[in-house]
Amino acid sequence: MQTTLRINGASRQIEAQGDTPLLWVIRDELDLTGTKFGCGVAACGSCTVHIDGKPRRSCITPLSAVGDAEVTTIEAAAGPQAEAVQAAWRELDVVQCGYCQSGQIMSAIGLLTDNAKPSDADINAYMGGNACRCATYHRIRAAIHRAAALLEA
Repeated sequence: MQTTLRINGASRQIEAQGDTPLLWVIRDELDLTGTKFGCGVAACGSCTVHIDGKPRRSCITPLSAVGDAEVTTIEAAAGPQAEAVQAAWRELDVVQCGYCQSGQIMSAIGLLTDNAKPSDADINAYMGGNACRCATYHRIRAAIHRAAALLEA
């Protein structure tokens, strides 16, 4: 079935069934490989994208549920929160293996969009669905605090 997907600021014609997970459309149809497959059951967060500005797990989001919403992947993450998060990630050298980081970053952008000055408890609660196999959670938390400081400056 042919459908139009609004993704990263452009409308793209794709050929996929409505029950196809958005993740597979992003990776296989559109060749945007920054969004990762981790678990397939929304338990790890590696596949996190923004749908109308809110973090969502693309591995369990069927294409039919997207409708006319705007999808943003890590490749097009932009704006003050995205810039602050990316700068903090680089400054604090958060990444170890890097596999989960696009999902971590997309979730962190969502957190700072919703809460400009999160506490450790806020960060733990919001980011709890994002798994890091390398256990860089302390660096992720520090980077989110740093990004909040950069936004405040």
